[in-house]
Amino acid sequence: MHCLASAAPTTGAAACAAARGVGRRRLVVECAVSATNDGEPAPRRSMRAAYDLGEMSSKTLLLMSKRKVIALSAFCVCLHSSRYFSALALGDPSVKLEDVTPKIFPSGPLFPTESRIAELFETNTYSVVNIFDSTLRPQLNVTGVVEIPEGNGSGVVWDDSGHIVTNYHVVGSALSQNPKPGDVVARVNILAAEGIQKSFDGKLVGADRAKDLAVLKVDAPKDLLKPINVGQSSALRVGQQCLAIGNPFGFDHTLTVGVISGLNRDIFSQAGVTIGGGIQTDAAINPGNSGGPLLDSKGHLIGINTAIFTQTGTSAGVGFAIPSSTVLKITPQLIQFGKVRRASLNVEFALDPIAYQLNVRNGALILKVPGGSAAAKAGLTPTGRGFAGKIILGDIIVAVDGKPIKGKSDLLRVIDDYGVGDQVTLTVRRGTETIEVAMPLEEESI
Repeated sequence: MHCLASAAPTTGAAACAAARGVGRRRLVVECAVSATNDGEPAPRRSMRAAYDLGEMSSKTLLLMSKRKVIALSAFCVCLHSSRYFSALALGDPSVKLEDVTPKIFPSGPLFPTESRIAELFETNTYSVVNIFDSTLRPQLNVTGVVEIPEGNGSGVVWDDSGHIVTNYHVVGSALSQNPKPGDVVARVNILAAEGIQKSFDGKLVGADRAKDLAVLKVDAPKDLLKPINVGQSSALRVGQQCLAIGNPFGFDHTLTVGVISGLNRDIFSQAGVTIGGGIQTDAAINPGNSGGPLLDSKGHLIGINTAIFTQTGTSAGVGFAIPSSTVLKITPQLIQFGKVRRASLNVEFALDPIAYQLNVRNGALILKVPGGSAAAKAGLTPTGRGFAGKIILGDIIVAVDGKPIKGKSDLLRVIDDYGVGDQVTLTVRRGTETIEVAMPLEEESI
């Protein structure tokens, strides 16, 4: 029994030797018990064994016989295995390749979901570009490995005029040198139909650090430019499938698949700003994915991948993308004006912690109102001091067009959805009264 149990998982000469040793010992013992020498009685010890054997039941004898058979079987199996492995090791010509080659099954067609994902990647990969910050060059280290700088990232082809949308921080090193529109700030690699990448100068069109977006322009032929299809991020639902395409760690055109795992997140971008309304996904987003597209299951752009939540520098299952609604609002302005004309009330608000110390628990407290501004013309009141130095609170905005406002950050997020010149109605708490003030929004100047 022990030989069989140990022979099953054991291979090689050691296992077979162990089996042969056990088998021989059992044969010697059994023969000593059941046989005599030339018809003579066995020695005293053998006679005692034979006497004990006679005392045994038939059931016990049967068990011993079975053990003998098992030991012999194990010995034979191990001996056969030893010869087989020896034949293989020595290259026995009797072993045919057909005997050791497993059956190969045809791959067959993909499942519908797999086929759909593959088609989406093949279609949209030509709309994704690889971007290298012109101030950062890959360097060959002493081990011969090319070190890719953090300034490498991804981008999307916006139109057939050569406009490329990416993250501000992807070309942040070049932008920190205050380039002018038209200056080369990056190298842009575009995938051609024949599978090779063609490189072009990426000239600055405009950048918006507040939303971590930048637009470059390349002088590439139109047949090489495949504009991305832009979708709506306002209709997204948690749980729906999404795909991310980018160039992580310098590997070009890499696909990761996941789901939308959260909406309306605050994104703490590498550009050092907080962006509201972000899309959270578990699709792997790593360094180099920044600026690349996040697509829905129809292949439409729903976001620009921009950040990951990590303590190791690599994807930890939580990535973030700037929603396409924000991209659609910012990109056309960058192309037209080179900057973003952001709507604003153009008044100075108290920071939320300061407002809380002044016993303002709800709403945005106005500190200053510039003279001649639309806010001053509408009659908004700033915070001031009385004759005795006592602080007199100014107007507190508690709603914009009926949308509740909890504090300054909440107000800025709501106003961000409006454009310059839009008319808004403010619900204002002034002392013990609550009034409504209508005014137009101006271009941000403070």
